[in-house]
This record gives sequence, C-alpha cells and structure tokens, in this order.
Amino acid sequence: MSAKAISEQTGKEFLYKHICTSAAVQNRFRYANVKAETDFDQLAKEHPWLLTERLVVKPDQLIKRRGKLGLVGVNLDLSGVREWLKTRLMRETTVGKAKGVLKNFLIEPFVAHKQEEEFYVCIYASREGDYILFHHEGGVDVGDVDAKAKKLLIGVDEKISEDSVKKELLTHVPNDNKAVLASFIVGLFNLYEDLFFTYLEINPLVVTKDGVYVLDMAAKIDATADYLCKAKWGDVEFPPPFGREAYPEEAYIADLDAKSGASLKLTLLNPRGRIWTMVAGGGASVVYSDTICDLGGVNELANYGEYSGAPSEQQTYDYAKTILSLMTREKHPDGKVLIIGGSIANFTNVAATFKGIVRAIRDYQVPLKEHEVTIFVRRGGPNYQEGLRVMGEVGKTTGIPLHVFGTETHMTAIVGMALGHRPIPNQPPAAAHTANFLLNSSGSPGTPASSRTASFSDNKAKVEGSPSKKANAGAPIAKATSLFSKHTKSIVWGMQTRAVQGMLDFDYVCSREEPSVAAMVYPFTGDHKQKYYWGHKEILLPVYKNMSDAMKKHPDVDVLINFASLRSAFDSTMETMQYPQIQTIAIIAEGIPEAHTRKIIKAADKKGVNIIGPATVGGIKPGCFKIGNTGGMLDNILASKLYRPGSVAYVSRSGGMSNELNNIISRTTDGVFEGVAIGGDRYPGSVFTDHVLRYQDTPGVKMIVVLGEIGGTEEYKICQGIKQGRITKPVVSWCIGTCATMFSSEVQFGHAGACANQASETASAKNKALKEAGAFVPKSFDELGEIITSVYDDLVAKGVIVPAEEMPPPTVPMDYSWARELGLIRKPASFMTSICDERGQELIYAGMPITEVFKSEIGLGGTLGLLWFQRRLPRYACQFIEMCLMVTADHGPAVSGAHNTIVCARAGKDLISCLTSGLLTIGDRFGGALDAAAKQFSKAFDSGMLPMEFVNKMKKDGKLIMGIGHRVKSINNPDMRVQILKDFVKQHFPSTQMLDYALDVEKITTSKKPNLILNVDGFIGVAFVDLLRTCGGFTRDEADEFVEIGALNGIFVLGRSMGFIGHYLDQKRLKQGLYRHPWDDISYVLPEHMSM
Repeated sequence: MSAKAISEQTGKEFLYKHICTSAAVQNRFRYANVKAETDFDQLAKEHPWLLTERLVVKPDQLIKRRGKLGLVGVNLDLSGVREWLKTRLMRETTVGKAKGVLKNFLIEPFVAHKQEEEFYVCIYASREGDYILFHHEGGVDVGDVDAKAKKLLIGVDEKISEDSVKKELLTHVPNDNKAVLASFIVGLFNLYEDLFFTYLEINPLVVTKDGVYVLDMAAKIDATADYLCKAKWGDVEFPPPFGREAYPEEAYIADLDAKSGASLKLTLLNPRGRIWTMVAGGGASVVYSDTICDLGGVNELANYGEYSGAPSEQQTYDYAKTILSLMTREKHPDGKVLIIGGSIANFTNVAATFKGIVRAIRDYQVPLKEHEVTIFVRRGGPNYQEGLRVMGEVGKTTGIPLHVFGTETHMTAIVGMALGHRPIPNQPPAAAHTANFLLNSSGSPGTPASSRTASFSDNKAKVEGSPSKKANAGAPIAKATSLFSKHTKSIVWGMQTRAVQGMLDFDYVCSREEPSVAAMVYPFTGDHKQKYYWGHKEILLPVYKNMSDAMKKHPDVDVLINFASLRSAFDSTMETMQYPQIQTIAIIAEGIPEAHTRKIIKAADKKGVNIIGPATVGGIKPGCFKIGNTGGMLDNILASKLYRPGSVAYVSRSGGMSNELNNIISRTTDGVFEGVAIGGDRYPGSVFTDHVLRYQDTPGVKMIVVLGEIGGTEEYKICQGIKQGRITKPVVSWCIGTCATMFSSEVQFGHAGACANQASETASAKNKALKEAGAFVPKSFDELGEIITSVYDDLVAKGVIVPAEEMPPPTVPMDYSWARELGLIRKPASFMTSICDERGQELIYAGMPITEVFKSEIGLGGTLGLLWFQRRLPRYACQFIEMCLMVTADHGPAVSGAHNTIVCARAGKDLISCLTSGLLTIGDRFGGALDAAAKQFSKAFDSGMLPMEFVNKMKKDGKLIMGIGHRVKSINNPDMRVQILKDFVKQHFPSTQMLDYALDVEKITTSKKPNLILNVDGFIGVAFVDLLRTCGGFTRDEADEFVEIGALNGIFVLGRSMGFIGHYLDQKRLKQGLYRHPWDDISYVLPEHMSM
C-alpha cells in the first residue's frame, strides 16, 4: 500500500520543519497532544503557552468535517478545554457509518480572524501530475471545492512558479495577500514533492497581517518512499481509520511484512465475527471478501488480509498462528469458519506455505475444536497437490472438519459451502499430479509440431502494428500494437534463474525455434555465462554487468523484464529507455514510490515504450512469449493450454487473478490469446484501455475479458469506447472490491490502487456503468465463468470462433530439484552431517536452536560442546574449555607458529594466508601434543602400568613422553597456566585419576631434569580425558573415540588461532616491512669439497 493517511499533528510537524517560504508561518510547533492518561499539570509545564493563550481543541483521528460534527472546541482557556473534553474524551461517537472512541486530541492556539481571511488549498496526485486546488473562501462551509476552486496542474517533472500561482489560482484574492499566498503555496508544493505527499489539504488557511496560520490539515504520504524520506520523516505512525481500533496483532503482521520480501497484510474488522479468512494474493483476497459480503456475511466477516510473494514456511506459520490465536479467543454460538483460499499461484510454492499453516493448525488444534471451527481450503499453483495433501492429512489426524479443493473447483465456491449456500461435495475430483502433465500423452518419443500458428495475426516477417521509431524530434512516438510474437527476444534484469528457466520451458512447449531470453543483466557480478535447460539439453545464456553491453551485443532484443528491487527499479528502467530498440518493459517490483512511477510513465509515453507494471507478475501470449513467472509452472501452463493461442484476450490488475483467469478461460473457451496483468499500483505503466484497444485491433482476438478493481476511473474509458463504437468485440467485465461500500470504515486492500476516493471509483459504480455501456457483467465473480461461457458459445454458434483440433505439446523433462520437491525421486546424499542444520527459520546446533543457545548462556565452551561433542556439557566443563582456549591463545612471537605468521604478514599476505602459515607448524613438536599425550597416558593408565614402569618403557623404546618437558619453564619456575588449570580441575571435576597419574609421572621426570614438567599441552590432554570419562555425558567408548579421532588438538588450534590473528594485526598496525633473516644468525656450513 502506498498512500497512507497521517495524523494532523504529524502533517503539521512535517510542514513546520521543512517548508521553505518567505511567508511568515505562525504558531510553529505550538500544539499539544491529549490522551486519556495525559497529566495536564505536566502538559502545561511542557507547553507554557497553554496557560496564557486562548485555545482550540479537536480530535486527531482522521475524522472529516469535525466542525460540522461539533467536535471542535473554540476560544477556550485550559480549564475550558478540560471541561470540554470531559464529555468527549474516551466516549464512543458515530461519524457516518463508523462508530469509534475519541481518544486522541490536539490542542492549539486559537487564532482570531475574519471570514475573509480564510482560504482553502489542497494538493493531490494524479497520473499526469499534481493538482493544486485553491479557493478564496475557506472554512467549514467551503462546500463543493471541486466545482468552486481554481485548479492548477503541475505536470510530472515540471516546476511551479509564483507567477503561475498568482495567474491561475489567486485571481479573487486581495492584492495585499497575493505575494504571501503565492510564496506559501509554492513552498507548500515543494514540501509536498520533497516529502512524497500524495494528498495535502489545509482548510482553513488563514492569512492576517501577522502572517500565515495553518488551522486544519489533512494529509497522506507515500509510505513506499520510506527508504528515501526516513531522515526527514523519522518514525511515522499511521493511525487506523476512525471506527477501527489499532490492534497489536496488526502491528505484528506489519512488522513481519516490513522484514520480508513477501507481502503479509492483516486488518481486523470484527474480532467477534465467525467468518475468518486466510487468503493468498492481493486480488484474490478482495474477491473472497466480495463473495462473503455478497452472500450476506458482511456483519460476521472478522478480518481482511492476504499473504503473497512466496513467503517462507516460517513466515506463513507466524501469519497463520496470529489469525488462529485471534479467532479462538471468543466463542460464537454458531461455531466459526476459516476460509483458506487463493487463486492459482504463479511462483509461490503452495506446499511450503501450507506446511506453515498446517503447523499452526496442529498447535491450535485444541482451541479450534473447542470453538467448533470448520476449515475450507481451495488453492492451486506450484506443488499445490502436495499442499492439498498435507492439508487434508491434518484434518484427518486432528479431527478438525477440513474440506480441501484444488483447481477443479471455482475459486470462490468454498465461500458458498462455508456459509451454507451450496452443498459440500463428498468426493471432490482428484486433480492430476504435476508429473502427469510433463509426460507425452501421445506415446510418441518425438516432439510434435506446434498445433496452431503462433497467433492469428503475427508472422516472422512483420509484427503487426509495430511502428517504425522514426518521429519528429520531441514528439511522442506511437506505441506498438502487438507486444509479443513467436520471435520476441528479451533481456532479464536480475539474477532470476527460476523465472528464466520457466520462460525457456514455456518457449520449448510452444515449439519456438530459439529461447525468448537472449541475455541477463546483473550489475553485482562480472560478465559470465549462466547454464539453463532448453528441453533436454543444456545451454549457456550470457550475463552482463551493464546494460549497454547487453544492448550492443543483442540488437534484436525489444523487451526488458525488470526484476530489480523497488529501490533500483526506477533507475534501471529509466536507463533502459535510453535504448531505442526496447519497445516493452515489464517492471515486476512492488513498492516503487508513485512519484517515480509517474516519471517512468512520462518518459515511456514520450519514447513510445509500453510499460507493464509495476507490482505485476507480467503477461503471457500463448504459443509466443511469457514474462517471467506469469502462468505459473509448467503443469499449469499445460493444464490451462497456454502453449497455443485461443480466442480470448484478458487484462487484469492482479497477477494471481490473471492466472485464475487463465484457468477459467481454458475451462470455458478455446483458451487465451493474450493476457496482461497491469499491476496493482495506483498508476500502472499501462492502463486497461491500452490493452483493450490493442485486442480490438488484433484479428486473432474474438472476445475480451477485463477484471477491474475498486479505485481509479480507467474502466469508464472502456464504457466510452463501447458507446462510441471504438470497441466492438464482446467485453466481459467485472470489477472486484464491491464489499468496500459495505464496511463501516475504510479498508485498504492488498493492492496500493485498490481504494476509492470518490463514489465513481467504487467497484459497484463501475460495474453498473459497464453494464449500461453494453459490456457483459456478471452478478458476482462466482458467475464470471458462466458469462464467459455464454458469450463464447454465442460466438462459436455465429461462426466467429472456429475451435481448432487439440494437439499434444512437446515433452519437457522435469528439473531434478522440483522432482525431488514433489517426492517423485530419491538419491543418496553426497555427505551427512549431524551437528548443525541451517535449513529452517532458525539455525540449530546439535538439536539446540540458536535462540536457546543464547537464552541458556552456555557461552563459547557450551557452543563448542554442541558442535564438537554433540552434547550439552555441564557448566564446569564449558568453563574449562573456555579456560583452555584462553591459556593456549598465545605464547609470544618466538614460537614457530607465531614466527611463521609474522613472517607471512610482513610479506604482505592476507589474514587467511598468514593464519594458515602459522597453523601448519602445529604438530607433535609444537602444540600438537594434546592428542598424543592423552593417548599415551590413557594407554599406560588403562593397562595398569605404574608411573615408573611407564617412564622406563618409554625410555627403553626411545620415545619421548608427549606433554612432558618445556624449554623455559621448570619445577623451580612453574608455568602459571598449568597451575591455574590445575586449581580449577581439582575443585570442579568429579574425578581426576588421569591427571593424578600424569602428576606422578611428572615427579619422576623432574627428579631427573627440572624442566621435564607436565606442560600445558599435556595437562589439557590428560584433564580432557578425565572430563570426557567422568562428566556423565559420554560412554567410555565415546570418550576414547574423541581422543582417537584428534578432537583434543582442536583446542590448541582454536585457541592459538586467536594469538596468530593478533600477531597478524599487530604487524599490520606497526607497518612492518618484509622480513629478512640476518646473516649473523645463520650458520653457513658448506660441504668440505665445496669450501676448498
């Protein structure tokens, strides 16, 4: 959603902070906010002017016409304000159809003025620019400003001037006020643009001899511009419409939405209602709400919401559990219904999202049964069969009444079932499995030729309606009538491998000679090749770092499919339009600021470029070309017969609903000729009539389907075209969003443009106008398929459409990854792991979620215990591991490992190389004695050998005792590291048999030579054996295995890595040069014959 209303206080704060004008704006920042918990004494301390000035008080809750409703207290002192609030604060009141509690008030200084000093000013956005409305008589009785006010259009990218304001708007303003008002209006408009307002109204705007006063203000800002305006906006709070409470659950879902690339929306309408929805898709969510209201469920509809854009299993789980939590708080005498619906997804993995919902249902199965909840499910799209299966399974295992339907059932049929208006089928038809669609049903191993021509109007030599791009300089270039043919080539912006592979598979089943994707552009890597499948064989597609290289090397490309993010889609689209070869651009991203979209539209109109989107899945021309993920996966392409052209062309706003139209049209007619989803934003790059008129001029199109939507007035242009005879082909049309007029408060639906700002923009008004104009309009979306059938059958009867014989499409092999996802194949894993799992929403160490790792405060030692030993070790064991790491961290620059690291660092090598250089010196002679000591002492102790026998045997065998001896330390100069560890081990370990045995060996060796002490390596080695054997977490065999496989040396390696990194950083910080060993420290001993 883009345009969001802000409170009057927020709007004035923006104005006072950022307006730039020579007009003297008075009462800047002089407002005080009052709520039920407000302490008036404290408020007066913070705003001393409250005690000295006359005041105005009013609710600040998005209520229109407050003056006429008696909701403004005027010319009061502070005690008068308190008295006035007593009868209003926290009291329920009715405004229009909405009932709500007055809980947020604004106090401002009262401005004494005359009626003739009141003015009206409003700025609002439109497709072609921004309109400024001005009337010289403002105030509560301003009346119909649209009819009265002077109007000035500032076109996209045009600048405002004080002269134009004076000339066009201020003709009835006294000369004394013209300069002040002109300066203020110019400053206001610049503020409006800079802060991405979409609506800004001040009534009245008072101008006195002292300056300008902004009395009442209403405003909306483009919330999608947050990434551009955060520094100026700060943290903006968007209040709910009056009559609807702001629920914490709504804020929780909004937060999930903000952190996700998917779309998650929730609006609570009636938390006590019995009808709850969990619908996938912005368009589908509106259709389901419409159907519920059409069937009389408006007063019981509890929520509006949608999830779309391929949310993960965890995100869907979080969304679902929020709804299940809300609906199981209060019982309903008739029980409750949950409608889990959706259209046929284009790219969302239905099974993954349904698994998240299934988890939530399992978690809430007890309250769901207590509240007598019945669940109805209908969905289609990638892997939907598996999704429906797991949904059916949870119904059986939990005992919750759960009815599951797929694409064989009309999308909204489950609403009628849920509300008791139609019977529930005992055994719904089994939908074919995905794999079945991918097998050649003809039995022929060959690839059959295309069953029809690419389209009735296209051929390779000439693309119908494509103009030459030669025009007068500065004049707009005519746009192409036919967007796609069987020879269309495209460039894809973004590393969208799945979407590109889907396009190539579509090309293959359409029997195209070459792939429709010529190249990809991805600025975050260098030029390279990306591997894809073309039918059975692998091919390479070039990927370019910059657009210019791609365009130069592929002059036959005329379509760009832009998968850039909302932040970079504007720049990449504007750059693309610099290349005259591009005729069509599809912009997939949702959430592009409206001001940027309007600039794209203006540039596209000037250059004759067709824009599809933003916020779209794209479009499809069966047998020819498809944009990105349009049409879903190959099973849906084949099921909806999108591999060959039909006779019906459609245009829709919603991407998900466009796929549903593919399904409906394929079941009721000979199929789709072309379909476009123009996108759900307020200002789509192309509008309904752009495509309807193309279809009218395309001979292959015999009938047209338009799925309109609440908001905007584009559908009226279709009415006009029909009435004027410009559109003569049958038009079947339905506008979704009819439920909006039934709600008591404004609801912003999933699409940014799905909001009616006036009566003519409502879905009901547009449906009525379309019917009166001569379009075929059903009574509801439920009947859309029947109307399409009726019109199609009539055209067939008249001979306008002659259905062609069906031929099987070529076979396309299924990708290995998708076959595995569907459970069709299995293969042994390349390797196994048992310590960590990163696949879910949360990282897991040896079965312990990372959040639990931190909550339990097990520290680094405990984490090492999980990853090395797969155990939750006792607290003392974790501490001992951390102490070992600390004492082995470093032992000065002279030892071999640190020396190597330093030499390598001074040679200019990187951190990893230097660290590796030091680590490679670790072995039996340096630092690697932990394992060897543990093995030697364990073997001697376990065999029953006395310490003296062990020392004598090692001497006899000519072997060193690992862990005994130190170059510097001795019995007289003990190693404090060993002493610290010994004190801890003796105090905390349950048993120290192995350590005691090693200390007895030390007594014998030091009696021979004082430096033959138990060194730190040996101590850690034998103490670790005691730990493994006696902490209670390991069997004896497990403890011995860890010693045998070399786990203990890891302690020294990990600890000493800290020191090596320290030496590397130290050398870099000291800026030491290349090391060269001095000659006087080298003994040159040459062979005698060489020296002679």
